[in-house]
Amino acid sequence: MKNRLRELRAEKGWTQADLALELDVSRQTINAIETGKFDPSLPLAFKAARIFGLTIEEIFRDEPT
Repeated sequence: MKNRLRELRAEKGWTQADLALELDVSRQTINAIETGKFDPSLPLAFKAARIFGLTIEEIFRDEPT
């Protein structure tokens, strides 16, 4: 799954640790999501969308297999 978390985080001037704190996950989880090694749960995706004021679809998009 592709995502814009790194870009959105940078726009706010946040580190991975800052975003992790906002989402109540570890910095390693943020790194894994940003690098595509881990897809977030639906509740986590909703929380990220609320934090950035966007829809889930504006942050995450499915990659064709």
